[in-house]
Amino acid sequence: MSYDCIRRLQIATGEKLRKFNSLRGREVQPGEFWDVVVVTAVDENQRKAYELQISEKVDRKELPVGVHYKVFSDPPGPKIGNGGSTLYALQQLSDIYGTSLGRLKVILIHAGGFSQRLPSASALGKIFMAVPLGDPIYQMLELKLAMYVDFPSQMKPGFLATCADDIELYSIAEEESVKFHKPGFTALAHPSPLSVGTTHGVFVLDPHEKLSYSEMENTSCLHFLHKPSIDKMRESGAVCKKQSGLFSMSDSEFVYTDSTYYVDFDTAKSLLNLLTELGPLNCEIDAYGDFLQALGPKATIEYTNNTANVSKEESSLVEIRQNIFHLLKGTPLNVILLNNSKFYHIGTTSEYLFHLTEDMALRGELGLLSSAFSVHMNENPEGSSGCCIMYSIVNPSCSVGDRSVVEYSRLGEAVSVGKGSIVSGCWVSPGLSVPDEAFMHSLCVNHQDQTRFVTVFFGINDNLKYTVDTPAYMEELKFFGFSIEKCLSVWGLEKEVLRFSGDTSSCNLWSACLFPVCSDQEGSFLMSLSMLQAILSGSTSPLPKDTKLVSMQECLQSKKSEEMLKLRKRLYDDIIKERLSS
Repeated sequence: MSYDCIRRLQIATGEKLRKFNSLRGREVQPGEFWDVVVVTAVDENQRKAYELQISEKVDRKELPVGVHYKVFSDPPGPKIGNGGSTLYALQQLSDIYGTSLGRLKVILIHAGGFSQRLPSASALGKIFMAVPLGDPIYQMLELKLAMYVDFPSQMKPGFLATCADDIELYSIAEEESVKFHKPGFTALAHPSPLSVGTTHGVFVLDPHEKLSYSEMENTSCLHFLHKPSIDKMRESGAVCKKQSGLFSMSDSEFVYTDSTYYVDFDTAKSLLNLLTELGPLNCEIDAYGDFLQALGPKATIEYTNNTANVSKEESSLVEIRQNIFHLLKGTPLNVILLNNSKFYHIGTTSEYLFHLTEDMALRGELGLLSSAFSVHMNENPEGSSGCCIMYSIVNPSCSVGDRSVVEYSRLGEAVSVGKGSIVSGCWVSPGLSVPDEAFMHSLCVNHQDQTRFVTVFFGINDNLKYTVDTPAYMEELKFFGFSIEKCLSVWGLEKEVLRFSGDTSSCNLWSACLFPVCSDQEGSFLMSLSMLQAILSGSTSPLPKDTKLVSMQECLQSKKSEEMLKLRKRLYDDIIKERLSS
């Protein structure tokens, strides 16, 4: 990317942040911002946690005032995917606003899910992950709203659909604006290498519409490919050749990939009718693959039988896709090409660590800090130049290793955190050492009608979703590179005592009951760290008799969101007090 492109991106992003900051805590004027901000949740438990956090954010003047903030949960029963969430959210909006919905501008943020690849966001949600910028400190919700702050004033009634764990940055010429005013769907598109296209949606543009490759262009899409192979991109005509005017691509060939899209109100009504027609959903619908592949003049029904990218295939999926196809067939897919843009995904532990501690491009574009809303006396605690500390109180004698993130935590005297680790929501006693590439996260749970604490710990590269069919195959599950059986023996346990929560035909690290239940936050961290250090040293360290072990899955089922937020509030008050006294 040329220096000019980078500079334009930095300036444009800075302007959006400034504009959003001017709206935080202020009553917005009609047309100035979204009429309704919708956040989706996977279940009632998650919905309550999200509503609590939004309410607190409004009270603390972290969000614009005078906006309707709504959290809608998926119905109980089978998973319905972000497409199903979209349909149910539209239904609930229609129930609340009736005919006046046709005059509203809505942003719909898909935030339901358990965040198994970034478990520090599992209990309270990816959309509420801290981001190291802003005062008061941003979370992903504010960052999403800031990056789209220019959209509502240039949009006809309808809704904008987006995901909770990605960031889109873009610049356009001063006299231009991103407009959402055409019927049908209008999607943002970003120039990307062909390899990126294999894991995203790819637009096949109309070759008759000549492009000038300016910063922003409006065009139409013949059809949409969902996670296509490179051969499929080529044979469909999706591959573009680099032109001299193109901003952000260095590759000689590229494709335009998807991120966020807008649906005008009339088309949204069609989607509402679809839910009525389908009745209760019993399979996962993808708001991108299943909706967008039905659009454009060259869309064909073939994709409805392709279940290669589906996590769990249900017998009704093909039939539902065909219903969607017939309903949306002929609907236009307009595309806004953002030629000087960047798309960042922050949905896994490795992406999270990279973007917050190593990614100099994102740091420069967003103005990310190494320390945000934290107290540690020194600007950089000893040995912590390449780390990120957010919303924490860290004793100045602590050391935090390169590529590590500490958030929502208290670190006592002489604590050390190794390289490439995540410490989230923890109270770490003086003198303790967190090893390299360790993930440690404390949760507050209801255990036998009492408030208790559990600190879960994983290796940064552990695959929590890798599943075996039965506990008999547990040796295939790797925990910090060791077999589960080896870990159990270090803790003085027989493999037969290991319990897996939930469906026993689906055994993985997420459902493995490995984590001790403790009476206080500090003691919880100490006990889990001792178990981890025993694994790494190979020295036998039997657990105290009657230790209760639970899984990450069970922690979420019994989490006490209000208590976790009270702990954050105490931390917030203590940080403010320390700042005032220093």
